[in-house]
Amino acid sequence: MDYGKHQAPARYEAGEGCLTTLIRIPVRIVVLVVVLPVRMVWDALVVAGRAVDRALLRPLGRALSWLFGTLVVIPAGRLYASVLTPLGHALLWLAAAVFVWPWVALWRYAVVPGARYGLVVPVVWLYASVLTPLGHGVRWVYRAVLVPAGRGIRAVVGQVLTVLLVLPVAGLWRYVLVPLALAAAWLAEHLVVRSSAWLYREALTPLGHGITWLLDLLGRGVAAAGAGLWAAAGWLVATLVVAPLRWLYRRVLAPVGREIADALGVAWRIAGYISRAVGRAIAWLARYLVVAPVTWVHRTVCTPMGHFLRDRIWAPAKRGAVEAGRAARSALRSARETVRQARRDAWRALVGGPGAPEPREPGRSLARTLGSTTTVPSAAPASEVSSPGKQDAGCG
Repeated sequence: MDYGKHQAPARYEAGEGCLTTLIRIPVRIVVLVVVLPVRMVWDALVVAGRAVDRALLRPLGRALSWLFGTLVVIPAGRLYASVLTPLGHALLWLAAAVFVWPWVALWRYAVVPGARYGLVVPVVWLYASVLTPLGHGVRWVYRAVLVPAGRGIRAVVGQVLTVLLVLPVAGLWRYVLVPLALAAAWLAEHLVVRSSAWLYREALTPLGHGITWLLDLLGRGVAAAGAGLWAAAGWLVATLVVAPLRWLYRRVLAPVGREIADALGVAWRIAGYISRAVGRAIAWLARYLVVAPVTWVHRTVCTPMGHFLRDRIWAPAKRGAVEAGRAARSALRSARETVRQARRDAWRALVGGPGAPEPREPGRSLARTLGSTTTVPSAAPASEVSSPGKQDAGCG
């Protein structure tokens, strides 16, 4: 077979042999047969989805967007700009005129002046004229009278309290309570503390060491027995459960799963190639069976017929319609001018018109003359010699 010429060399994993390599190709052929219809259906759905998106969903989305903008956004914008905004401004002005401006006027012209002249000014005058001098007098009385009197009273009361309370309490503490406390501490140290220390050192400490040694020996025995039991249980689990499961995973499940995954990948790619070839064949058939005949009919029949209709029928009809429209517009213009002139003449005949215009001087030539230095552009120069038969008015 030529399969190995176009594929990478076979990968021999740990535990694989010739049997695995021989079984691999039939398995992949079976998986290809199963996967090929799924891949072709998937490619067909993808192509159909793209065609539907381009031919239907995008134009429909643009149409819905245009329709929404035309029917909702633009009318809503115009409604907001032309109706709601002026209405809102009017309501805002009305609300301000009804609810804000009266309170502002009341605050500005009633509350503020009343509070200022009815409360603030009297309080300021009372503070400046009454409370300030009174406070100064109270401060002087405090500094000049109360402070020296308080200092003398504090000194006298301090001396009395020192003589009556502090000196007896200090003597009782120093000469009675402190010696009694020292004697009680000496007795407690010699009778309680030293006996307790001897009992702890000579009796309790050896007893605790013996109990600790027994517990340590017992714990080591239990730990050794537990370690042996744990090792035995671990060896049994590893031998009876883990080793078979590892062998099953390594020799059976992993190769089978890997082969199935590789077969699915290869089958999916090959199915893609086959599906692409089938799609190209269908596109080629559609092109040469449908598109080419339709193109030939459009190019050979429809285009000359359309040109004939455009050049021989539509263009003369359009020119005739244009000429007829121009003639109709000219006739209507002439009729309007005739009616306008007739109405003007009838009105002049009924109510009279302005008098005949006075004779005007002959128009002066726009060209340069002997008495003028102005030259009008695009005007033919007048002759500087008087024509025979005409004389100047100033000649005598």
